[in-house]
Amino acid sequence: MNLGITPETVQVAKRGNALWISINREERRNAINPDVIEGIHQAVKTAETGEHSVRAIVLTGAGRKAFCAGADLNSGPGVFADTFSEPTTDFGRLARTFRQLGIPTIARINGDCVAGGMGLMSLCDLAVVADHARFGLPEAKVGVFPMQVLVHLRRMLHPRHVNELCLTGELISAARAAEIGIANQVVPYEQLDEAVDALVRRLSGMSPVALKRGKSAIAAMESMDHAAALSFAETQISIASRTEDAKEGMAAFNEKRKPKWAVQIAEGQK
Repeated sequence: MNLGITPETVQVAKRGNALWISINREERRNAINPDVIEGIHQAVKTAETGEHSVRAIVLTGAGRKAFCAGADLNSGPGVFADTFSEPTTDFGRLARTFRQLGIPTIARINGDCVAGGMGLMSLCDLAVVADHARFGLPEAKVGVFPMQVLVHLRRMLHPRHVNELCLTGELISAARAAEIGIANQVVPYEQLDEAVDALVRRLSGMSPVALKRGKSAIAAMESMDHAAALSFAETQISIASRTEDAKEGMAAFNEKRKPKWAVQIAEGQK
């Protein structure tokens, strides 16, 4: 089922508790153009409203050859450069929206993930990868550099690995991607959906409030030194322990039952 809220270049469907967003340009190796960015942005904003009871967002591409081959060079540099009249780019605005999401996001890497595809992947909290996929940042081969991707990738990888990917432009295997911290799980392509669905089920069992507050805390603490982060964490755990989900979680633990989160109760009343 497509929810019909995005351009044809992006397909959006509800699958269980997850909203699946798929770049639908298989003939172009799911390359990014302005419509793709806009389609993903629209879908993510819809998930934020809570209208579809979304507990996770899955970002992927059509087919099995490519998750995303980066910017569509046939359409010019628009998706990353935009125009000089705007202080931000379409990709930058999308990245800011992902950053503020209180919903877990999963990159379902169905094939090669290069250039801007690495940027989309790095916006997600988790990555489940097909074992034939390859990863790389070949921008220097065409005279540019993965500037916007670096903002997000440097938070994920050791500087040496970032340097190697950016400076050599070489592709690495899915196994190597797991070794250096890009992939959470690598599975055969035929098991990819099963692995993603299992991860969604695990996330759906967690407290939505805890995950939302936790994601916000992770983002906030990245820019803090140790002392500031410790003080912030002390305040946050005090607040988190007073939420209705925390009370329900403790009660369920003591009563040896599954917790009934507030969002589940609200969904049942619809």
